[in-house]
Amino acid sequence: MSRRITVGSRGSKLALLQAESVVAEIREINPDLDVSINKIVTTGDRNHRSRLGRTGTAIFVKELEEALLDGRIDIAVHSLKDLPTELPPRLCLLAVTERLDPRDVLVAKSKLNELASGSKIGTSSLRRTIQLMSYRPDLLACPIRGNVDTRLRKVFSGEFDGVIVAAAALLRLGWDKRITEYLPRDFLPAVGQGALAVEARLGDVDIARLVLPINHLPTWQCVTAERALLRALGGGCRAPVAALGTVNGNTLKLEGMVASVSGRKVLRASEEGSAISAEEIGVRLAQRMLAKGAVEIIAEARSYENW
Repeated sequence: MSRRITVGSRGSKLALLQAESVVAEIREINPDLDVSINKIVTTGDRNHRSRLGRTGTAIFVKELEEALLDGRIDIAVHSLKDLPTELPPRLCLLAVTERLDPRDVLVAKSKLNELASGSKIGTSSLRRTIQLMSYRPDLLACPIRGNVDTRLRKVFSGEFDGVIVAAAALLRLGWDKRITEYLPRDFLPAVGQGALAVEARLGDVDIARLVLPINHLPTWQCVTAERALLRALGGGCRAPVAALGTVNGNTLKLEGMVASVSGRKVLRASEEGSAISAEEIGVRLAQRMLAKGAVEIIAEARSYENW
C-alpha cells in the first residue's frame, strides 16, 4: 500500500483549510502517511466575471479532475456543492466528511427583516437570489464574485449592504462572529452544502483503503439523496435547485426546491424513508416534483442556457 499521497486543492485560503482538514482526518487514521497538498488553479479561480448561474460550479473542479486523471494528484478535495452529479468515467466520489452547518447566512449592516428597502445584497447564486426575492422582494440582489473575504470586504467598504454566503465557509475560516444572521429555515441550501468531497480514481484500491475510513455515514446518506434528486431533475441544467437531507435515527427526510430562472415559479416538496435507501428517496422526490410542474421549470432553464 502506498504510504505517500498527494492531495489536490484550489489555492484559496478556504480551499486550503478544507484540504488540510481532510488531510488531518486521514493522518489521524494513518499517522505514518506522507501527505502533500498540490495547489491547482481552476477556471473558476481565473474567471471572476461570469455569473455562476450561467457557467455552473463545474468550473471549480475541471482542472483538479484532470490532475487526478493524469496522476499528478491521488485525491482531490472539493466543496461538495461544487462537484457535478455526473463524474468523469474513471473518477468516483470516494468519501465525504462530516457536514458543518448547511445553512446560508447573511453578513450585513442589520438583520434581513431590518434592512432598508432597496438595500443591495450580493450573491453569486440564482438559488439564493430567488429565495431572497420571495422573502424580501423590495431588496436588490446583485451579482458578486470572488473569495469569501473579498465578498465580506465589499460589505465593510459600503459597496454592498450585505452578502449571503454559506455558514460552513465562515465557520471553517473562524469568522463565525461576522455572521449577522442565519437565514430562515425555508431558505434551502445548495445540494451538498457544508460537506467536503474526496474524489479519487475509480479502482485505486490503495487510496480507497486510506481514505474510506474518514467517510461520515449520515452525511453520505444525506448528500446521496440530495445529489440523486438533482441528477433526476436534470442536474446539468441551470435551473436553481436546493435540497437538504437530514437523518434522524434510521429515517432520512429530504426537502427540495426547484425554481424557474425568472423566479416566477417556485416548487417545493419533501420525501422521507429509510436512510439506507437514500438514492431512492432522492429519485422519488424528483419524480413527484416533475409530476407537479418541474418539467416546465427545467424546460425554461434549458431554453435560458441556449439563449
